[in-house]
Amino acid sequence: MGTLVGHVAPGFGFFVIGFWHLLNHIKLHVQNHKTYHSLPWFPSMKIRYLELYLIMVGCSMSIAMELFIGPNRHQPFDTDGTIPSNHLHNFEHSFISLTFLVYAAFAILLDKFVPKAQYELTQLLAAIAFGQQLLLFHLHSADHMGVEGQYHMLLQILILISLITTLMGISYKKSFMVSFIRSISIFFQGLWLMVMGFMLWTRSLIPKGCFLNLEEGHHVVRCHGEEALERAKSLVNIQFSWYLIWVTIFAVSLYLVMYKIYDEKVEYQTLKSYDQEQIHEDIEAQRKLDESQSFLQMQKSFSPLDMER
Repeated sequence: MGTLVGHVAPGFGFFVIGFWHLLNHIKLHVQNHKTYHSLPWFPSMKIRYLELYLIMVGCSMSIAMELFIGPNRHQPFDTDGTIPSNHLHNFEHSFISLTFLVYAAFAILLDKFVPKAQYELTQLLAAIAFGQQLLLFHLHSADHMGVEGQYHMLLQILILISLITTLMGISYKKSFMVSFIRSISIFFQGLWLMVMGFMLWTRSLIPKGCFLNLEEGHHVVRCHGEEALERAKSLVNIQFSWYLIWVTIFAVSLYLVMYKIYDEKVEYQTLKSYDQEQIHEDIEAQRKLDESQSFLQMQKSFSPLDMER
């Protein structure tokens, strides 16, 4: 992180996973609203662990970028083996990725061994990953006071929602709203990280009265005076509110669209199966009626012969 790509790439990962969960939770709830049961991750049609594999690959690439590809000497340590100040944030970001990597790896193992506490342990691992993410962003070595700090503070709110809903999901596995809010928060996390990347490292998008300043090996937004800084922070708050409204509209609209699609499909299939059962029952009834009538006719035809005998 600390660059445009460093925020957009992981943000896109959160965005895709959040959208994937949002789609699947809505579909699962619409098709089975009476027996709905939340899932911590969703298998794909051809590759069961595709979601978890993508998390592992993305986290591995992030760790490699932070610790070995990004630094000038392709390693994060100083000549004396210590961690220089300008590489502290690299280690913080890499530990966030490492925790999500551990979650995905153990989610696969738990699914293969199928222990009794599989669901609960998978949710706990996800909660630990979000907790680690929240802790390291809250105690971030980067600037907390400037425009970047304002973006990070709002990001922490989304991470906190993801953490709380993941922990709640352990006990409330049949609650659709818990899973729905969790999916939205992950989706919004990804969107907000991408927005941060573009807004903080694109010179044309820097707020009026502010500029990009090179500090400890990476660019930071600084402002000319307190008034310009407060104005920039207010713009960040307005931007967050704007995206919150649109994410809410998108999530609820997506639910309504999928409800329209899958609810009608379920009703049609139910009606179709009911019609087939009725047809089958009518055929059986007609067959039994024909057999009984033929049996009666046979009795009538044989009765005179019996009397003659």
